Amino acid sequence: MKKIKHWATALVLAGTASLAFAQAWPAGKTIRLIVGYPPGGGIDFAARTVQVPLQEALGQQIVVDYKPGAGGMLAAGELARAAPDGYTLLLANTGPFAIAPYLQPKMPYDPVKQFTYVGQISQGSYIAVTRPDHPAKNLKEWVDWARANAGKVNFASGGTGTSTHLNGELMNQATGLDVTHVPYKGSAPAIQDLIGGQTQLLIDAGSVLLPQVKGGKLKALAVTGPRRDPQLPDVPTVRELGLGAMESVGFQGLVAPAGLPKAVTDKLAAELAKVLAQPELKAKFASAGAEVHPLGPAEFAAFVKADNEKWARLIRERKLQFD
Repeated sequence: MKKIKHWATALVLAGTASLAFAQAWPAGKTIRLIVGYPPGGGIDFAARTVQVPLQEALGQQIVVDYKPGAGGMLAAGELARAAPDGYTLLLANTGPFAIAPYLQPKMPYDPVKQFTYVGQISQGSYIAVTRPDHPAKNLKEWVDWARANAGKVNFASGGTGTSTHLNGELMNQATGLDVTHVPYKGSAPAIQDLIGGQTQLLIDAGSVLLPQVKGGKLKALAVTGPRRDPQLPDVPTVRELGLGAMESVGFQGLVAPAGLPKAVTDKLAAELAKVLAQPELKAKFASAGAEVHPLGPAEFAAFVKADNEKWARLIRERKLQFD
């Protein structure tokens, strides 16, 4: 009986301590928001968009800290080693949190178990694009063209292990094609070579491709999400084209080290949800081809787990690995 009482007392004290820490947090200490990519990309855009309103909501300065390298995995690894005190966060996305670790001979970290998922910020469809003078009017026609030109067709990506690479492999699997993968060091050079005619297809995020599509330099063939993109209302979804097995979305969200006290997680998640409800913030994401799609800690963790299972299965079946 005494052991039970001691155990119950310990639980109460632990809960009280956690609540006190959450009430004090953030207490006069700058919060570091790690971004695993160079300035100017889609992840940086998301970080900068939520940075100011979130720091206003929390009453504490948030500093963006760029840690690019290894497709975002260097930053994720640093976060996994950080103290779970609420002062080190990361703007997470699909690549390093659902794809890249499974391409390694030995996983550098476990994206499901080694992090605290605070809240999803946005989701966005990928867009399949080609040159404006390509004869295909949509992705189904492009697939038929590729099948008729087997052995002569390739697709570009922003690098091995990126979402642009895996979306191309997903297309190969869904269609039975064997289109050659041509990796680049980032989306920018991949876009330039596609425009120049060295490659024939790229499947990338709307935040990257919308300016090129709207400027007439590239032609959108399909979007990979479950709904049409409001920025491209005339472009069909892959499901509408009979290519539902290609359906995928990219995610962005706020992540902390494993072991972040629940009270801090809940407080941070609640303030993030309030920020994401602001109409002007939703408009900013929409202009970049992304949709504000808030999920709480449990829902976000479940979504990421399902995404990991999907991409890990594709990686195994396609026998993919880093070069």
